[in-house]
Amino acid sequence: MFLNFIKEAFKKNKKYKLFYILISILFILWMIFLDTHSLKIHLDLNNEIEKLENEKKELTNSINQDKKNIKRLEDIDSLEKFAREFYGHKKKDETIYIIEK
Repeated sequence: MFLNFIKEAFKKNKKYKLFYILISILFILWMIFLDTHSLKIHLDLNNEIEKLENEKKELTNSINQDKKNIKRLEDIDSLEKFAREFYGHKKKDETIYIIEK
């Protein structure tokens, strides 16, 4: 019944049809670009979430690698090797030559 009323109104007067189409287009544009819950903002937030999740994975991998290194460095021989390789520590009366590739 209501749909019939709308159909009759559109048939009788083209101004109403144009008005409803214009309002619908404005509403769609408002929802896509201008609203605080717009589609654009949602896409930006989803990209931000994805970026942060990737960063979280990288940091988790880095933390796990550091835990393995700490576990490995509990042995005094490994600690000495690490200090020699990365910080250039040496024993007395010892000369170290650094050869770069």
